[in-house]
Amino acid sequence: MYRLFLKSVIDFTVALFFLVGLSPIILITTIAVYFANQGKPFFFQLRPGKNEQLFKIIKFKTMNDKKDSDGNLLSDAHRLTKIGNFVRKTSLDELPQLINVLKGDMSLIGPRPLLPEYLPLYNDKQRRRHVVKPGITGWAQVNGRNAISWEQKFEYDVWYVNHVSFLLDCKIVYLTINKVFKREGITSENSVSAEAFLGNN
Repeated sequence: MYRLFLKSVIDFTVALFFLVGLSPIILITTIAVYFANQGKPFFFQLRPGKNEQLFKIIKFKTMNDKKDSDGNLLSDAHRLTKIGNFVRKTSLDELPQLINVLKGDMSLIGPRPLLPEYLPLYNDKQRRRHVVKPGITGWAQVNGRNAISWEQKFEYDVWYVNHVSFLLDCKIVYLTINKVFKREGITSENSVSAEAFLGNN
């Protein structure tokens, strides 16, 4: 009952409530990121959702588009703006995804939507992460986020898919709030963002 119907109702209701309630913060963040990124406050990118159907994810843009002399984008570390760094550390960059939740592309809780180019790299077990809608936060995020290996992330994702429940989602919300305030696991050991998934060895 929860997985098939109530979860979607709760997602829509809570997302609408937070979009309205947090609208002043969203507006201020939009203005700040707008000026930090030369008029480009939002970041849009295709991501696979439930059953691997592609959708456009919406996030605040935390990195500029500066390039080297050959026209190639600079590294993430060099393109991350000061405001973008703050927005990322406080997880404010995730707030626009509430719109994705309202549209039905995402859930509040679920495996994080990754890049489409990773789809051919998953093994059969890892592919099960797409049985449910992707989420703004999830079991992997409260158990390490970008600080754990890809293999461990996928283990957590699949475990969540097999154990979806209202109580588990409440637990993830509680742990997410703690993680946001402690700012844990936002970056991996060697990068300001998650390292690319290169497939299973």
